[in-house]
Amino acid sequence: MAQSRRRFSTALASLIVLSGAAGLCWWGADSAASFIEQRSREDVSLALATGGQDWAEVETDGLRVYLRGTAPNEVQRFRAMTQAASAVDASRIVDEMTVASAEALRPPDFKIELLRDGDGISLIGLVPATTDRADLVRVLKSETAAPKITDMLEAADYAVPEGWDAAMRFGLVAAQQAGRAKISIAPGRVHVTAIADSRAEKGRLETDLKRMRPAEVTLKTDISAPRPVIAPFTLRFLIDAEGARFDACAADNDAGRTRILDAAVRAGATGKPGCTLGLGAPAAEWADAAVASIEAVAELGAGTVTLSDADIALSAPAEVDQAQFDEVAGRLESRLPRVFSLQARKDRPEEADQGRPEFVASLAGDRALSMRGRITDARMRQAVDSFARSRFRQVQGALRSDSEVPGGWTVRVIAALEAMDGLASGTAEVTPDLIRLSGLSGDPDATERIAATLAERLGPGARYDLSLRYDRRLDPALDLPDGEECVRQLNIILSESEIGFEPSKSTIAGDPGPTLARMAEVMAECAEFQLEAGGHTDSQGSEGFNADLSRARAQALVAAMTEAGIDTANTSARGYGESQPIAANDTEAGREENRRIEFRLLSERPVRNTPLAAPVTLSGTTTSEPEGPAPRAPEAGAGHGAEGGAAAGGVEGPEGPPMPVPLAGPAMAPATVGVSEVFETLDEREEKIRLPVQTPDENTPRPSPRPGDAEAAAQAEGATGSE
Repeated sequence: MAQSRRRFSTALASLIVLSGAAGLCWWGADSAASFIEQRSREDVSLALATGGQDWAEVETDGLRVYLRGTAPNEVQRFRAMTQAASAVDASRIVDEMTVASAEALRPPDFKIELLRDGDGISLIGLVPATTDRADLVRVLKSETAAPKITDMLEAADYAVPEGWDAAMRFGLVAAQQAGRAKISIAPGRVHVTAIADSRAEKGRLETDLKRMRPAEVTLKTDISAPRPVIAPFTLRFLIDAEGARFDACAADNDAGRTRILDAAVRAGATGKPGCTLGLGAPAAEWADAAVASIEAVAELGAGTVTLSDADIALSAPAEVDQAQFDEVAGRLESRLPRVFSLQARKDRPEEADQGRPEFVASLAGDRALSMRGRITDARMRQAVDSFARSRFRQVQGALRSDSEVPGGWTVRVIAALEAMDGLASGTAEVTPDLIRLSGLSGDPDATERIAATLAERLGPGARYDLSLRYDRRLDPALDLPDGEECVRQLNIILSESEIGFEPSKSTIAGDPGPTLARMAEVMAECAEFQLEAGGHTDSQGSEGFNADLSRARAQALVAAMTEAGIDTANTSARGYGESQPIAANDTEAGREENRRIEFRLLSERPVRNTPLAAPVTLSGTTTSEPEGPAPRAPEAGAGHGAEGGAAAGGVEGPEGPPMPVPLAGPAMAPATVGVSEVFETLDEREEKIRLPVQTPDENTPRPSPRPGDAEAAAQAEGATGSE
């Protein structure tokens, strides 16, 4: 019994001890759990408060941390999770937060700038994260043959906006078409800013882009092309009863055009006057000369100023005060840049009353002649027209009959036309007391030669004023090549050269030095022409790839020419791809012929890189006047037929019998009419035309004087010869 009690006591004691130990363990575990929960709650709460997420509620249950509360938006909810994860392990966090507004976030403005030039293509901008940028680069490489693709894009993880994919596809197509361009791509919009090689290329590019544009994409184009060559470079500004205006206006750059138009508006021009931008200005100071000339006309209040290359003609009506005209003309001449020359003329009062007899002819660079003014009668008009057609390629006449023109008028007109025959371009003005010629010639001695011609044809006392410029490119003695010859020589060099390119690349293979040296010799006299280096390929590969490869190869050749010291300022590059084969593409030999670069002439007129020299001027009379009484101008109408007082037909020369003037008719072929025929063939009507200034015989009766005779005689008497 006693032994049984001892066993019970021992068991009870063990139970008590075990129970106490278990209680202590439970208490310790509970205390540890409470500490962890409290510490986690405090750490997470502190992290949220520090991050500005006071709206979040934190609860703990053992190791779990519950985040509850209403977030202002999805971004704030995400930030609360991030802040909590900085305090405890993210796996312990249970997100039970809600968002106050379910409104979707506005995506950023996705946009790509695709920049393309001869060095390659650069991609700049922001695209959706789902964009396959590696595939984008691959497509550009395969379809454009650009030597380098530079990817500088950034991505954002937002939904792809509507219209983005269609705009991207069309933007890549535009990159294949334009060789030098900036292509801006935005959702549903593409803006192409490009430089074309010519106006024709500009039109083709705009047409192709509009044709390929998807219906859901808006296209905007801003494509520029090289300026046209204007020859002669002309500006004509006038102020008359109808107001101030331009008859013609050319400018060499945007800043100059703005200055010219502003000067015209200040002078009284209304509306929106236009002025063509072009190449071919005689000097960089073209705008300075134009502005000064316009301001001179504005100061006079009436008149006309004409700039033709570097020759300037200022004229004013008779009502302008002579002192004011002289002052304005002198001030204008002092303001003009050195290369420009001025001719100033004011109408005389009697010319304003009776109508100034004059004849004006203008010769363009293509040997096209235009004439206007007065002539004796219809038969003399036919004679002048026949003579002009025998010397010039194309003739347009606006001559009217006037029996009151001075005697010898037709002879003076024909002499002026003969003098113009030695010019490449220019103008001639015939008045009763002066023959004025200005223009461009390839003869360095043209001024002296024309003066001698006038003396031979007109005899003594005929006043002239010559202002001629020499252009070495027009000089036949130098035998300089024209544009077509330049292109022919360059293409021969390329056909015989060893210049090649690496397969499917625009990198020049081999040594181009010898070929470039030969091209430099040709370009020394051809750099002033507008040339195009056109690249061509065979038909292997896609059409877009071939177009870009041919363009890149042409650009590589032009770049190599520039690096070799060749002037390529007027040379452009263009790629034609496989569009112009010269052989079949089904054989290797034919494909090799099609892989080529050819030069093409864009403009027959050269673009002067340097201004011409100042004109050679010469003014005076054909010979010195003889001693004795001053000669008189013949009476109006004298010399025109039998009623004019002449007995023999023809033109009265300085010495000997009268010289006849031919008439146009079936027996006279315009192509064979010469100066000798004008002065040697008898006139069917026996019409006599006197020279305007004759040396009178003492026994010859003089006609009665008429208004203006005294002034003409004084001018003739005061002329002493060539300056």
